[in-house]
Amino acid sequence: MRPEMPQFQPRDAGYAERVRTSFALQPAMTLIGAELVVVEPGYTEIHLAHRHEITQQHGYVHGGIVGMIADNAAGFAANTLTPADASVLTVEYKLNLVAPADGERLVARGEVVRPGRTLLVTRAEVFAIKSGQWTLCAVMQQTIMAMHGKKERAL
Repeated sequence: MRPEMPQFQPRDAGYAERVRTSFALQPAMTLIGAELVVVEPGYTEIHLAHRHEITQQHGYVHGGIVGMIADNAAGFAANTLTPADASVLTVEYKLNLVAPADGERLVARGEVVRPGRTLLVTRAEVFAIKSGQWTLCAVMQQTIMAMHGKKERAL
């Protein structure tokens, strides 16, 4: 269930399609099998099935992969609130891995904390789901830059 959060108004009526198109332009997300499942104003969810190829030596999903989906969930949450002519780029983030990413799948929930014209502050939580039990495995805070007038490169 989605956490209670502020209601934001997107600047672009076509934000959801634009965000989904941008996500599809990321070969890294395709490589790891991540899916953008929820796109709402100021909020996104990325789901990732556990696969051997993305694990570390203990069998958990690698922390770098956890960071990837947290970065994207929060970044695309920011992108839902930018104008149609803007794209986004991560300026910085701080990730805390608070438990092993041990589950059949991971869910990264990204949300906007403070939307600005150029800089947006976001956060993400990543949960490992195992036998129906949700375990928080990472928390992240991030700063995103809105690049006005700059579109993503097409593949």
